Amino acid sequence: MLCRFTEWQFAPPPSPDRRALRMRQGAVAALAAGSVIALLALLGGCDARGPGAEGAPDTGTSARAKTVAATAQPAAQRTDAPQIVRVTAAAVAAQGGQTRAQVYESVRKMTALGQQLFFDPSLSGSGKLACATCHTPSRAFTPANALSVQLGGSDMHQQGMRAVPTLKYLQSVPAFQAHYHESDDEGDESVDAGPTGGLTWDGRVDRGADQARIPILSPLEMGSSPQKVAAAVKAAPYADQFRDAFGEHIFDNADATFNAVLKALETFEQTPQVFYPYTSKYDAYLAGKTQLTPAELRGLQLFNDEQKGNCASCHVSQRARDGAPPQFSDFGLIAIGVPRNRALAVNRDPHFYDLGACGPERTDLKGRAEFCGLFRTPTLRNVALKKSFFHNGIYHSLEQVLRFYAERDTNPAKFYPVVNGKVQKFDDLPQRYWSNLNTEPPFDRKPGDAPVFNAAEIRDVIAFLNTLTDGWQPSAQ
Repeated sequence: MLCRFTEWQFAPPPSPDRRALRMRQGAVAALAAGSVIALLALLGGCDARGPGAEGAPDTGTSARAKTVAATAQPAAQRTDAPQIVRVTAAAVAAQGGQTRAQVYESVRKMTALGQQLFFDPSLSGSGKLACATCHTPSRAFTPANALSVQLGGSDMHQQGMRAVPTLKYLQSVPAFQAHYHESDDEGDESVDAGPTGGLTWDGRVDRGADQARIPILSPLEMGSSPQKVAAAVKAAPYADQFRDAFGEHIFDNADATFNAVLKALETFEQTPQVFYPYTSKYDAYLAGKTQLTPAELRGLQLFNDEQKGNCASCHVSQRARDGAPPQFSDFGLIAIGVPRNRALAVNRDPHFYDLGACGPERTDLKGRAEFCGLFRTPTLRNVALKKSFFHNGIYHSLEQVLRFYAERDTNPAKFYPVVNGKVQKFDDLPQRYWSNLNTEPPFDRKPGDAPVFNAAEIRDVIAFLNTLTDGWQPSAQ
């Protein structure tokens, strides 16, 4: 694993649990390929749909761009620029390519351009929808509203199919593999961790540029085209900066311009201090700089307890063996039987099912029954800032989410329809795929059993989850 976190002073990590290290740096493959952009940018784009509250364009875009600009100093200008950039610059120079200074300058230019592109609604078909419209910086790059899914398209009224995910802390997500094995220095490489990785809910793309392409071209989202994007950038105030970064003739070909836009976006979205700053109270706690309150500590214990929440089995809470901060995700794809969200337009068709990894958005695993109903485990960092949860945005508070986890199997009538006195459990997954559902704690109980959490324990877990929000300051205590 590359030394991405050299500025952190962590104590030696504890021994990890059996699944606590399902993490790999996608940067390794990029280094082998000698690609600066692939190494710097593994996320990009919005894997969801639409604008701000009730579909209205977000008028706060320019102000937020200035706010991000104040904190998003390009890595090339930082005295603590990530070691990964330093290694890449040296490697490229050694191979007869760009010098270290040239690499840093290229990164600086693309970061600045990517930031402007991220906040520019003119890239969309409607001219009203920017990446930042759905990915609000102050909400950890998730929506500012509580809509289950966002609205977009040429008329700004097209409803999407999936909830908008955060763009933070995706730098460690590995490329999708159906059978994922740890590298020898990160865990037990003999263990098959199953389907893992990819940058979307269904894991169908691995590169940031490829992910950014999805919402820009989707008719339900930004509803644009390479030609429209190229024309918008050519007419933008930053057009000269674009030429400076990508060459005087970059606008001669629309496809080349569009690909440059995607590269700039993915580069911006790898800005460490903006997208993975590790500045939560929990990070300070791990570094020995603060203490958790009694409620937060109780919540952490419940979170980790394999017989209670067992949350850490997927949302890893321990440092990695190399001392890297926990990502609060093992990046695995999992089926948990979230209830059908009947508020979504796509679900008006009773025969339609969003089956995640096996379709319909992802097509390469179509017909592979073992992947149906699986969605990638999101990070829980900054989860307290979110207003919609799960891939279909069915819930809108952490309390609702935790009650579902605690009582899915003990009191299923609270979550699923009841028809003629019978609970229609797992109503958003055809029964032929139920064998894919997770049955580990807390999903190992049956009707009549006590829920895994009581009301007081749910409050404690929420108290702990609030410690995962970035921007914590000791003075706030």
